[in-house]
Amino acid sequence: MKIPQLDYPVNTLDNRLLLPAGTQLTSETLDALIATYNGTPYQEVTFLEYGTVYQDMLRLIRKPPYNFIFGKPEKRTAMSIMEKISFIPPALESLDYFKEFDFYTYRHILIVFAMATIMAQALLENSKDRVTEAMAGQMHDIGKICVPLQVLKKSNPLTRTERGILEHHTLAGFVLLSYLLQDSRSFSARIAKEHHERRDGSGYPQGILLRDRMVEIICSCDVYDALLSSRPYRLIPYDNRTALEEITEMANGGKLSLEVVQTLVSLNRKDEPPFRECRISTEKRGKPPADNLYGIIEDKDPTTSGNQDD
Repeated sequence: MKIPQLDYPVNTLDNRLLLPAGTQLTSETLDALIATYNGTPYQEVTFLEYGTVYQDMLRLIRKPPYNFIFGKPEKRTAMSIMEKISFIPPALESLDYFKEFDFYTYRHILIVFAMATIMAQALLENSKDRVTEAMAGQMHDIGKICVPLQVLKKSNPLTRTERGILEHHTLAGFVLLSYLLQDSRSFSARIAKEHHERRDGSGYPQGILLRDRMVEIICSCDVYDALLSSRPYRLIPYDNRTALEEITEMANGGKLSLEVVQTLVSLNRKDEPPFRECRISTEKRGKPPADNLYGIIEDKDPTTSGNQDD
């Protein structure tokens, strides 16, 4: 597999350079970076006890369609699982940054974390895997601290340069979590790097053939919430049915596994059948929002100005 290379620098929240553009992310480079860490060891903080995360999480999952998914009595165990998960303060501080400067990313991180916990409960049999998966979902977008806000919030189509800067958040997150967690092989760092990869190799940053079920859970939650969210580049978000149809199409096209998408669809059904028994309609009745600029690349590439999600 080709060794990934940074097209842009990776900086910490306090603007300290970790690695410059052009760095190849070999295991030796990452080990050398980790060895430079001279901060004091941190005691982990429970994710839901950090700042206003718990109150914000409750408020967010009371809104459609999450109120339906999380409102079922049997889903109360998901919160007890989330209450056991902790992380180190330097990583959690990125939540403060996003909450103040890019609220979409802040709420997106919380929702993906919550949805991944429920998806893992339904799809994975090993309880340890469930906790690992949910934990990894917390910080999947931490690398966006390295993306200029004018790119994250741009309402017009991105230029090719800006798209590359946005996609940089995957490798930036991988480097940041490798450094902060003192382990480039941690599952959290891997999730940050691979959550935009796809089963057919059409994703980024490496175009690998994604085969890890736990990574796919994060991928599907990431796409699902992005479709349901208000974004600067489209006037209105996708409705729930159309979002599920879009993700189903991804499974039919080989980008995500059918089992993961079946689980997501099952969670949205009143009777919530086991995912293997969940039949997905191939009929598309939803309509994507008008004037959706996502994925459109501006031909001209002037100075870097400004958003689109993932």
